[in-house]
Amino acid sequence: PEMCGRLCPQESLCEGACVVGFAIRPGALGPQPPVQIGKLEAFVADYQRRLLGGWPRPAEKAPPTGMAVAVVGSGPAGLAVAEELTKRGHSVTVYESWPKPGGVLRYGIPSFKMRKELLQEYLAYLEELGVAFVCNTVIGRDLTVDDLFAAGFHAVFLGHGASVGGRLRIPGEDLRGVFQATEFLVRGNLPPEDLPPRMREPLDIGRHVVVIGGGDTSMDCVRTAVRLGAETVTLVYRRTEAEMMGREEERRHAREEGVQFMFLTAPVRFLGEKGRLKSVELRRMELGPPDESGRRSPVPVPGSEFTLPADTAVIAIGYEGDEAIIRATPGLRAYGKHLIRVDRETYQTSRPGVFAGGDNVNGADLVVTALADGRRAAQAIDRYLRRLMAQAPSGAASR
Repeated sequence: PEMCGRLCPQESLCEGACVVGFAIRPGALGPQPPVQIGKLEAFVADYQRRLLGGWPRPAEKAPPTGMAVAVVGSGPAGLAVAEELTKRGHSVTVYESWPKPGGVLRYGIPSFKMRKELLQEYLAYLEELGVAFVCNTVIGRDLTVDDLFAAGFHAVFLGHGASVGGRLRIPGEDLRGVFQATEFLVRGNLPPEDLPPRMREPLDIGRHVVVIGGGDTSMDCVRTAVRLGAETVTLVYRRTEAEMMGREEERRHAREEGVQFMFLTAPVRFLGEKGRLKSVELRRMELGPPDESGRRSPVPVPGSEFTLPADTAVIAIGYEGDEAIIRATPGLRAYGKHLIRVDRETYQTSRPGVFAGGDNVNGADLVVTALADGRRAAQAIDRYLRRLMAQAPSGAASR
C-alpha cells in the first residue's frame, strides 16, 4: 500500500470500480466521488511506519527449508517474490544490475512521485527477514541462469523488467544531448553514489528540452527537466491528447509546472553541430485509420516540417525486454520485443525451475501488476520447491 497508494492510477483501477462512485444518495444531485482508496492506502502505510514501530512484521516466519532461490531483478516483482519466499522459509538471493537494489522503484520513478526513504525502509525490512542482495551483477553477462543453478540454487525467478528503451531510428540519435528516458531520469533524480561510474557526470541540459513520447515516463521526464532548471520544456507527441496512454493527472501536473504540449507532431531528425544537439526537426501529423492497438495511426502532413531549438532531447517511447538474458539462457522461449513466455498459471518458463513475472513477461506495465505477478509466482515457486523436497532423500535439499 505504501507504494501502490502513491504510484498506481487508482482512478482507472480500484477507485474507478468503487461502487460509491456509482451510487446516488438521497438528496444528492448525482453520483458521489469514489472512496479515495489510494490516499487511504498511503495513510495507513505511513501510520504503521511512523506510529506503530516500522514495517509490519510477519506473525511467524516458517523454519528454514534448505531450499535456495535466485531472484534476478529487484523491482516490484522481484522484491515481492523475495519477501514471500523468505517468509515461507526459503533462502533468497536477489541479483541487481544497478549499484543499489530497488529496480524501477529507485531508478525509474522520480523522488517527487515517491520518496526514496520508503524504498530504503522496505529494503531494510527485507534484509532483516533474511533476503540477501548482490548488486552490480548483470545476469546474461556477468553470470548466466545456468551459473546460478550450478551455484546451488534450486529455482530462479526472472524479474528484471523491461528496461531497454525504444529507439526512434532517425538521423542524429547518437548526438550528445540525446538521451534515453532511463538515463535521463536516473542522472536527473539520483545522487552519484547510486549510479554506475559512466552515469555520474552531472547533467548539463541547457536551456531548451524536448521530450518525445506520450506515456507516464514522458511525464516523468518533462517534470524532471523542469526541476533541473530548463527554460522551456516541450513534450512532442504524434497523436492527439485523447490517444495518450498516460494518466490525465500527470499531464495536469506537467501543465501546472509550465510544460508545453505539442500534439500531432513527430520527430524527423536531430540536428547538431560538432557532435552536440542543437535542434529537432519535426513534422506535423494527422490521424488516419486505426492501427493494431485500435488507435488511429498518425500520418505525416507533406511539407509541414519545422525545427525546434533543443539543447537536450529525451526519447520516452516505451521499453523492451532484455535480449541478453534470453540469448544467454538456452531453451528460454520468448515472444514480441524480447519478452519471456510463461505458463500463466504457474509462471514457469520453458526452462524447468525458471520462473518469470512482471514487465519482462507483460511488457511495460503498472507497479501493481508486477507486484501481483511476484506474489502469485512466489506461491508457484513454493509449490515447486516443496515437490523437490518431497522427492529428495532426507537432507539432500540443503544448499
